[in-house]
Amino acid sequence: MSVVVLKPGEMTLADWRRVWAGKPVRLDPACHGDIQRAAEAVSRIVARGAPVYGINTGFGKLASVRIPAEQLETLQRNIVLSHSAGVGEPLDPARTRMMMALKLVSLARGASGVRLDTVALLEAMLARDILPVIPEQGSVGASGDLAPLAHMTCALIGIGDVIAPEGRRPAIEALADAGLKPLEALGPKEGLALLNGTQFSTACALAGLFEAERLLQASLVTSALSTEAARGSDGPFDPRIHALRGHSAQIECAAILRELMRGSAIRASHVEDDTRVQDPYCLRCMPQVAGAVLTLLRQTGATLEVEANGVSDNPLIFPETDEAISGGNFHAEPVAFAADMVALGLCEIGSISERRTAMLVDPALSGLPAFLTPEPGLNSGFMMPQVTAAALVSENKQMAYPASVDSIPTSANQEDHVSMAAHGARRLGRMAANAAYVLGIELLAAAQGCDFHAPLTSSRHLEALRRALRALVPGLQADRLMQPDMEAATRLIRSGEACAAVGLDLPGLEVN
Repeated sequence: MSVVVLKPGEMTLADWRRVWAGKPVRLDPACHGDIQRAAEAVSRIVARGAPVYGINTGFGKLASVRIPAEQLETLQRNIVLSHSAGVGEPLDPARTRMMMALKLVSLARGASGVRLDTVALLEAMLARDILPVIPEQGSVGASGDLAPLAHMTCALIGIGDVIAPEGRRPAIEALADAGLKPLEALGPKEGLALLNGTQFSTACALAGLFEAERLLQASLVTSALSTEAARGSDGPFDPRIHALRGHSAQIECAAILRELMRGSAIRASHVEDDTRVQDPYCLRCMPQVAGAVLTLLRQTGATLEVEANGVSDNPLIFPETDEAISGGNFHAEPVAFAADMVALGLCEIGSISERRTAMLVDPALSGLPAFLTPEPGLNSGFMMPQVTAAALVSENKQMAYPASVDSIPTSANQEDHVSMAAHGARRLGRMAANAAYVLGIELLAAAQGCDFHAPLTSSRHLEALRRALRALVPGLQADRLMQPDMEAATRLIRSGEACAAVGLDLPGLEVN
């Protein structure tokens, strides 16, 4: 497997997509000098004896409490232990890996003051797939993602559990078996540097962004197949329409929809003498809706790419002047806004997909047999899968309420405005799973609708998609257990196989 080289300040969305996919990572050795210089600067700051937040003082509301030099190691250890207060289900391995890699890139910018040995241990744990068990709940998105990052840091000092290749076990045992030693002590500033930052929120937001990108691409494919099933027109995808409006993403989506349907015998069969004047919005407005979602995701991607390259702990170290300057880079408002935008996109991807399924099962709208079954009445066909899709869409609507508009004071009102980025980013995984099921149900319904047009076939792209589905799910002749079919179709969507089957480069985050 190709290794992703983590280059601080230079990481692209494509790099992070590969990290999310599980590719191994290593830190660019060119950053070692910057890390070392910042650590040396912290040593000089400590030697001066002047009070500096987080280095020789308490934290948060306790920032005015001065800590003597002989207790600085205890101070850094204590912040890790006291802040490991997360609850809930463990973060999944993919997002945990992403979070650790994001923290590596941030520390390696040389503004956090950690030692090279500390960074090296975090890198080695990633390389050996030793992942801290991190409870998902407990961050308000400022002062950074303190609780999740504290649980990550616990593993570095041999406390708590990790998920290793052989399963869940105590961190101290997993490190020893991997030939690694936990940090015997944390240096001045190290505990705070490791805990402070937006890496949990950013990891979850990036994962949500990449899932939304894949689902948007899948929605273009399923919508084209639904258009064929409903014997809809490709006229609304005419390039002249979209050129007049001018949105580049809309133009891209219309172009791919035209290509997906090019050469379809189903489409050719009703070009003339079709008494219908217009298709429903769920077909006719797909380029506009998909294009708007694509624009939104690209804007979000630009924000998260900057955040993923940034330094978001506090205080920040400036070795050239031996200064430690306290600021607020840990406030995750950019991530909160980005996560809310992804949530809107996921909500709309599912919402318009469910409308296409609802249209297909309604004979008055689709012209197909009721509920897409050859013997409606005796069989219910796709009646209940559409209900499930409607339920999931409604659930996503409830979750799409902006998390960033909320705030709750913490730390005895010292931290009086927080971002809620963790809430906004964490929900994206569940929303993406819901939207994937909705698209999977649409894929099944659209393929079933096209079955009724036999012997006419669709385009070569869409027929390849139907073959991929039919290899797993036969056409529905009579009622059967539907849930396994829905799971199989959804796996095609989430894995990217549905998109791969059509053999086209679909619009994504990177502008072609």
